[in-house]
Amino acid sequence: MALTRIKNPIKVRGDNSKESLGLIHVITGDGKGKTTSSLGLALRAIGNNLNVHMIQFLKSGFTGELYSSKKLGFAIEQFGVDALREKQKHLQEFEDKTGKFVFQPDIKEKDAALEGWGHAKKVIKSNDFDLVILDEMNVVLAKELIPLEEVLEIIKNHGKVELVFTGRDAPKELMDAADYVNVVQGIKHPWQKGIVARKGIEY
Repeated sequence: MALTRIKNPIKVRGDNSKESLGLIHVITGDGKGKTTSSLGLALRAIGNNLNVHMIQFLKSGFTGELYSSKKLGFAIEQFGVDALREKQKHLQEFEDKTGKFVFQPDIKEKDAALEGWGHAKKVIKSNDFDLVILDEMNVVLAKELIPLEEVLEIIKNHGKVELVFTGRDAPKELMDAADYVNVVQGIKHPWQKGIVARKGIEY
């Protein structure tokens, strides 16, 4: 892509009205940075007094954003199967300090994904939030853990809530329905050199 050189000032018109909200973002691809990108958007939104909520599918256990989000005043809820087990035990926090991640078989995650989707629909329809991030929803859809048709229907009737879908393998139908589509391409990753996930960087 050619570099755009600017010779004269360019004025970019902004829109401060919440009435302009309601667009759909898809962040997909095989590279690192999809969830990280959505968290950056959350940070910007909070700085502009928008209400943010994040729902993480397929994820359980400690990640740094669970703590930083509390400091910033927005909630992150996990709907991985292991996270739901811990909720059932009435633990205040589920923290895995071992530095290990367990990815459960798809069939075990199906019920958790459906529960998460049921909750997500309530959050989206509540009108309490300006930005809702559905983290790893693309993977949930690609694995057919929840019906794509339901998600597309919500997209058609979600009001003024800005929706963000993250995760690799986003279905074409979702990308076609989106306003923003960004593909994070993986070129190099430390895992290829045997460097394991590092606290504060990968999680």
